[in-house]
Amino acid sequence: MNTTLVTLSICTYLASTLLIARDTHLNRRKRTPLYLAWTAVCAHTLYTTIAFQQNASFNFSFISTASLISLIVALLLLIATITKPVEKLGLVIFPIAAIMLALELNLPEKPRLLHTHNWQMSVHILTSIIAFSLLNIAALQAILLAIQDQQLKSHPPKRFIQSLPSLQTMESLLFQMLGTGLFFLTISLVSGFIFIEDLFAQHLAHKTILSIIAWIIFSCLLIGRLRYGWRGKTAVRWTLTGFILLLLAYFGSKLVLEIILNR
Repeated sequence: MNTTLVTLSICTYLASTLLIARDTHLNRRKRTPLYLAWTAVCAHTLYTTIAFQQNASFNFSFISTASLISLIVALLLLIATITKPVEKLGLVIFPIAAIMLALELNLPEKPRLLHTHNWQMSVHILTSIIAFSLLNIAALQAILLAIQDQQLKSHPPKRFIQSLPSLQTMESLLFQMLGTGLFFLTISLVSGFIFIEDLFAQHLAHKTILSIIAWIIFSCLLIGRLRYGWRGKTAVRWTLTGFILLLLAYFGSKLVLEIILNR
């Protein structure tokens, strides 16, 4: 059952990616790639749900966490495509989700289960994952924006760039994602300070400090956008800097402890 779900999810993730690439090359928008992506996300979700039921908890080991976050990123992207022309981000997000899912099935890790089921901890964890996922999409959007800005200066720009929405629309989408991601990051930090006894304990200090710095960077960027009209390269640099800090906060210690030191 698990192998079938994983195979279905990986195949439809990759099929969706190929169709998005084809539609981009032909400069057209079709819904079929999104239908395939929804199938992939549903199968990925069902697999994750079965794993949760078997363990009576989420497995927060490195690869399992990466797979869960890739699932949420893919889901949030699909929800965004209902009202926003952001499906081309699937060219990066869907293959990553497929890879993470394949690794989760084929490279079993020592389970690292969270047995704290109170609603306070659930709020903290859920908002943390949603914040990271949204800001992940924002970082990819920033990279795409930087490429678009550079390509528009060439004559003529490549077909992929021509198929994107206008630069102004892309910037608007970036700041909408940043604003939503910052909202959930704020809830995550506040809930952590309220519900976790020692947020600066040795095993949490780096995550807390880096997350706070990232929160300051994203907040300053949004304030700069509102007050001074920051855009373009400034927005891209600040977005990527903030996301890299969050990436280190969420996965830095996990990578070192679980993969390198095997603890």
